[in-house]
This record gives sequence, structure tokens and C-alpha cells, in this order.
Amino acid sequence: MRIALAQINSTVGDLKGNAALVVERARTAASAGAAVVVFPELAICGYPPEDLVLKDYFLADCRDALLDVAAACPDIVALVGAPLAQNGAVYNAAAVLADSRVAGWYRKIWLPNYAVFDEKRYFTPGCSVAVVEVGRVRLGITICEDIWEEHGPGEAAVSEGGAAAIVNLSMSPYHLGKGRQREVLLSERARAAGAYVLYANGVGGQDELVFDGDSLVFDPRGGLVARAAQFKEELVLVDIDATSAPSRTVRAREEALWPLDVITVESGRSKTTALPVDVGPSMVRERLCAEAEVYEALCLAVRDYAGKNGFQQVVMGISGGIDSALTACVAADALGVGKVNAVSMPSRYSSEGTKDDARETAERLGIRFYEIPIELIYSTYLQSLEAYLDPAAPGVTEQNLQARIRGNLVMALSNQYGWLVLTTGNKSETAVGYATLYGDMAGGFAVLKDVPKTLVYRLARYRNSLGPGAGPIPGSTIDRPPSAELAPNQTDQDTLPPYEVLDQIIEAYVVNDDSIDEIVGRGIDRAVVRRVLGMIDGNEYKRRQGAPGVRITPKAFGKDRRLPITNRYRG
Repeated sequence: MRIALAQINSTVGDLKGNAALVVERARTAASAGAAVVVFPELAICGYPPEDLVLKDYFLADCRDALLDVAAACPDIVALVGAPLAQNGAVYNAAAVLADSRVAGWYRKIWLPNYAVFDEKRYFTPGCSVAVVEVGRVRLGITICEDIWEEHGPGEAAVSEGGAAAIVNLSMSPYHLGKGRQREVLLSERARAAGAYVLYANGVGGQDELVFDGDSLVFDPRGGLVARAAQFKEELVLVDIDATSAPSRTVRAREEALWPLDVITVESGRSKTTALPVDVGPSMVRERLCAEAEVYEALCLAVRDYAGKNGFQQVVMGISGGIDSALTACVAADALGVGKVNAVSMPSRYSSEGTKDDARETAERLGIRFYEIPIELIYSTYLQSLEAYLDPAAPGVTEQNLQARIRGNLVMALSNQYGWLVLTTGNKSETAVGYATLYGDMAGGFAVLKDVPKTLVYRLARYRNSLGPGAGPIPGSTIDRPPSAELAPNQTDQDTLPPYEVLDQIIEAYVVNDDSIDEIVGRGIDRAVVRRVLGMIDGNEYKRRQGAPGVRITPKAFGKDRRLPITNRYRG
């Protein structure tokens, strides 16, 4: 049997657009001789729909969109993710479309409620296993988290429903290392069940989340059959041999954990003319290296956030530092050089080196470059506040004034031209509050919000390795000690520990929830750890007011990590 996995980029709430995309991919799959096509989780409405599913009229519109898809795809069996409102409950469900109708449903059993997931807020868990019988081949249907649970509904579909394959409709968000984690897990699930596992994951950016695609197929012995592209839409075609699975004894139904629903449909394959399609080893796409993964994730997130929200161009401050240089590269690669506007806003403390590097980065990328000096505005601020400041001892107030002037200027350009403001701060700075509220934090999307400073350097070198020539980021930008340049001879390390140490502490405390003693046990000075943890805890109020940004680690600030602002616990 030929099965297609449709790795598509749905947009939350774009019901007509999503439906049209599903129809187009289903027809392509049918023309290639596929009997079944599998789409991602909640493909009709986009993922995650969040409070949209609390609206009855939204659910009704989703139903209508699904019926339109069914009517338009008579020549193939399609498994399509959609919300299902039924008997006062709402389910995260998979519709079985066949012969221009909805032939049956599977309702997701395991609802994740951790990290970025809060599905128990919106959905009721299903209570039955479902298999769809196409011809003489049975496929067990699962949705995302179902396959992550050991001895879950997929295994039951095989042992109790006689399924030769488990299909999984998924929207699994990306973080670095997630792809390899999925491969190990799905291989184990295939081997344990003695069945094929076909995993269809969506792709695209949705607010803070980015979905990497990377759809997978494993044979009954756990061997990798197909791997789709990362961060790109793709239609994967595989031929499964239902007779190749090891022999199984179907468990007696009285021992079953869940009831079994069998949905019998006709294959649409007989209605189509199969085209020659390569479904062999070439369908195993090469996995990207770590830096390439993260860079592609950032590009996709920026492209979709801007495009799906209707922004034609972006604007950003460019300082000559490594963070703004990398942000400019991501923006240019994601959107095209003609859609990126970089603004240099030098002050009395800006060095000639950083001013030159800012201009050179823009020129190498081919993006538009503007220079708006802030000295006159800054001097006016100081004059206005003369009675309240101590000119003999300038401090953080004077530094933040400069940052807020720059924030006002880029926001003014945003207002004037409708450009989306990209902020340039990284995770290390965001964690400890080394950023100015309403200043460099002002903007619409924070590209590097979840990228630690040490990874920023790795990504900059990676991007330069792609060229052309020596790459868009000057070597001096990478080699220069990082500085906000808000005071004479300032460097980040005047205030912060070395980034190699700081990032270790942030990963341990924020990502792993390690205690002070556990972090100190890694060989880091206790006083340094206490100071950094105090900065992290004390700046929650800042992070709450920052722009959304791309999640690329297992735990980002925002949906992943929800701590009270008013909080005296210091563990």
C-alpha cells in the first residue's frame, strides 16, 4: 500500500487557506498512486488554536471547512486533524475522509499538559482506539502525544485491532535535539509493536513556536524508511508491505484498556492512475547539523511571524555588535534583502569600529541601511533632567536613556511605514535583565530571545561559512569583546560573568531546574551562582513585557516557564 505523509504549514485560524492546502496535497498524493494521505494534527484550524476552540462558531466553521475538504477529495482516504465538538465536549481529533464524506473519527487519548502544552484546558480525552481498514490493510490512528506514551493506543491498535501500521498526526514543536529524540522513540515504538510507524509532523512558525516537519517512517523492525526535510513543506510517499510485519497474536478484547473502533473504507487508489514515484532510500533526507537546525528554525519563525501577520518589511537597530549582525542575517535570509531595514543609532560612546561594522554588515547583506545619530536627543534629555541627575556620577539611568531613545526611533519608523520591529537581545541578556525595558526590548518579535550568547557566536560563524566569500559578519564584530556601548570603555563582562559561565548557569537553572547546590557542584563559584540566580529571579517582570520570540531550547522564557513576578522564594 502506498501512503503519503503531507508535511504542511497550516496557519492558525486560516480555515479556508488550510482547507485549500489540504485539498491540493491530497490530490497530489492521489495522482501519485497513494491510497491514504496523512496530515498533521489539527491541520484544518492550525496548532495551537488556544482559546479559539472555546468559541462555538469557530468549531462550526472548522466542521464546515472539513466537509468542504471531504467533498473535494473523493479519490483518496485522507486522515486530517481537526477539532471535533460532540455532545458538549471538544476533542483533538483525526477525521477519516473517504468517498466525499467523513467516514469516522479518532479522538486523541493522551493530552499533554506540560512545557508549552495545555491541551487539558481545551480538550476532552478520547476513550477508544481507532483503526481504519483500507482494502485489507488496517492502520492504527494516533495523534502526537499518543505515540510518546509507552503501551499507548498505537500499540493497542496493533495488538487488539490487527493494524499493520501506526500512523501519527503530529504537531511537535522544535527544539535543538528534538529530532534525534523522536527518531529513537519512534524506532522503539515500531519495534515493540512489530508494525510500521508513519509519523506526519507539521512545519511552520506560530508565535513563539516553530515546527520543524522532519516526518518519519519506520519499518516493523525499527529501521528508518523515510525522513522528510526539516523546516520545509514536503509530500513523502512510502510503500508499506503489510505482510512484512512479524506475526502477532491479537489480544482478546476483554483484556483491552480501551474500546476498539474499526472504520472500514474503500481505497481511492483504484480511481487514480499511479505515476512513477521514487519511494526508496533517497527519501531519507540528511539531518542538518546543530547550527544549521537552529538557524533554519530562526529563519522559518521570522518568515512566518512576519508573513502570517501581514508585515511586508521589518526594521531593526544595528549596532555593530554580534547580536544585531546575526539578527540582520536571519531577517535577510528569511524575508529577502529588499524587506529588511537596518538603522544605526550611534551615540557619543559608539566606537568607530562598531559604526563601521554596522554599515559593513548591511552592505555585505545588501539590506537598506540608515543612520540616525542620537546625540542631540540624548543631550536634550540630560538637559531636561539636569536637576535630578548627578553629572559627576553617571550611571544606569543615563545608559537606559540612550537605549530608550533608540527604542523610540525604531518604533517611530514602524509606525510610519508599517514595518515590524525585530529586537536583537539574546537569551543570556534576557535571563539576567541585561536589557532596557522600553528600550532595546521594544519591538514586535525577538529573534534571539531563546538563543544563549555562546550559541550566538556559533551561529555567526556558521552563517559566515555559507558565504559569499568570508560571509556577511565582519571578523571584528565576532572578535570584539561584547559591549552595549552605553558608557565609556564598557564591556558586558563589567557586569556579567563570562558568557561561558553565565550560559552554564542559565541552562542549569532555567532549563533543568537545578538547585544552587547542584549548580555549584559543577565547579562554579557559589557567590557567582547566587548573584546570577538573583538576577534571573528579579527580572521576571521585564521578561513579561518583552516581545515574543522563537523557542529553540527545551525550555524558553514564556509559555515554558511560568513563575510569579511577586515571589520571595530563593531556593
